[in-house]
Amino acid sequence: MTLPVKNMVFPMVVKNMVFPMVVLYILLANSCYIAAMKVKNSGFFFKNSSSFRSSHPIPLYPSLRECNIHGRKSKTVACDIQGTLLRSESFFPYFMLVAFEGGSIFRAFFLLLSSPLLLVLDYELKLRVMIFITFCGLRLMDMDSVGRAVLPKFFLENLNVHVYEVLISAGSKVVFTSVPRLMVEGFLKEYLSVDCVKGTELHTVGSYFTGLVSSSGILIKHRAINEFFGEKKPDIGIGTSSFLDRPFISLCRQAYVVNKEETTSSVLPREKYPKPVVFHDGRLVFLPTPLATLTMFMWLPIGILLAIVRVFIGIYLPYNITIFLCTLSGMKLRLKGTDPLTSENGKGVLYVCTHRTLLDPLFLCTSLGKPLTAVTYSLSKMAEILAPIKTVRLTRSRNKDAEAMKRFLSEGDLVVCPEGTTCREPYLLRFSSLFAELADEIVPVAMNTNVSMFYGTTASGLKCLDPIFFLMNPRPSYTVEILGKVPKELTCAGGKSSHEVANYIQRQLAAALGFECTNLTRRDKYLMLAGNEGVVDDQ
Repeated sequence: MTLPVKNMVFPMVVKNMVFPMVVLYILLANSCYIAAMKVKNSGFFFKNSSSFRSSHPIPLYPSLRECNIHGRKSKTVACDIQGTLLRSESFFPYFMLVAFEGGSIFRAFFLLLSSPLLLVLDYELKLRVMIFITFCGLRLMDMDSVGRAVLPKFFLENLNVHVYEVLISAGSKVVFTSVPRLMVEGFLKEYLSVDCVKGTELHTVGSYFTGLVSSSGILIKHRAINEFFGEKKPDIGIGTSSFLDRPFISLCRQAYVVNKEETTSSVLPREKYPKPVVFHDGRLVFLPTPLATLTMFMWLPIGILLAIVRVFIGIYLPYNITIFLCTLSGMKLRLKGTDPLTSENGKGVLYVCTHRTLLDPLFLCTSLGKPLTAVTYSLSKMAEILAPIKTVRLTRSRNKDAEAMKRFLSEGDLVVCPEGTTCREPYLLRFSSLFAELADEIVPVAMNTNVSMFYGTTASGLKCLDPIFFLMNPRPSYTVEILGKVPKELTCAGGKSSHEVANYIQRQLAAALGFECTNLTRRDKYLMLAGNEGVVDDQ
């Protein structure tokens, strides 16, 4: 008797579910066994401290501090980036940055959920799992964007200064790593002038990653160094004291190890960066370790609700009440200096501000307790509609923009950000000189912000969400410092050119903030971070 089709469906489903579960169980059991043997062999369960100490072998290689960095220009250095060039041994935060910034919040959440599982997997299987979750279905262009605009900042902040000094002292530099080459190659070549990077290659189909490694598999460092150098050994090899690095550095003429005790005090100061990080993108302020990422996801519902409340307060309530309620919500607004009460020539006062977020004009209005008209070189239609103050979008036509600004100055006070775009780091971009031609009463205003979780700016994302991300921070702060009117003899009315006035005000604001002046422009920023010239769509 023939069974109905519907009665055969359930056994087939059970069969299809059971087989993958059995395979997964075997993999997990094998990984747990390997992890248990590693823990056992390391002496972790010995309660007697002398027994524990005797289980650790005497270091086979000298500490990196003993390496002489002088006279190495003809030498070749080989090292890894994970746990060597970078102080942190775990590469999870950098996979999380790719998942969150290049993928989506859902991909990042799934990677976070896998973190307990990663604790019991062996190294290779752990790496394969992180690669699959992070890269499966990800576009190549998204990885390129994250590698160029997001990761370098976090890599520089985590560089081991001792390894860095040895590396830059050498004439030839080669990095071997088991992490995906695409994640680190751009940074290593652009910032550290590494000659060659050998890493794990990822499998792609068209313009997408499959989440699998290529047919060559996970890169094995000692095999790769043999294939690359052959019989000619590199002069210096740098690794960790881990047994996994011993075969690698043993193939070098001189081998040095980076000890864990040395990593905590080996932070590379910003002034020693190989090149300044003026521009970077991405929403996350912090390095997303598993604990930090978990904290972020727990905060998200509260942060979204808090941002909505703060937006409502800023749009609908008077300035004095806004300051009080925003302070209660955790925001900090600090005002320095005094505002000139009236204009001497009957026209409006032109406030010239540094540009940190799209909210700069709003916080200036709130601090001064009076409405201002804000002009901007780029404003999304959504932000223009929701703005609680009058906004004017400039056209980038010098004559048309000059006419519009003159008209609004005759009607009242005006605020302009002559950098033309935001900058997160302690640098000021080149000031447009247009504003100096239009007003004799100019008041420079030094604006600065501080956030701990999300950046309120983006070059490649949705700019209409920038204020929301800023307001989602637990305790965001704004500092508004009014420097006073520019003396008339230093304006165009006093015989100065518009460029001289713009450069003078830029230097004045930089000195007040402790920032550095640059000649970089909005166009430079967007070409580097987003691959375009920064024209905002009506989104």
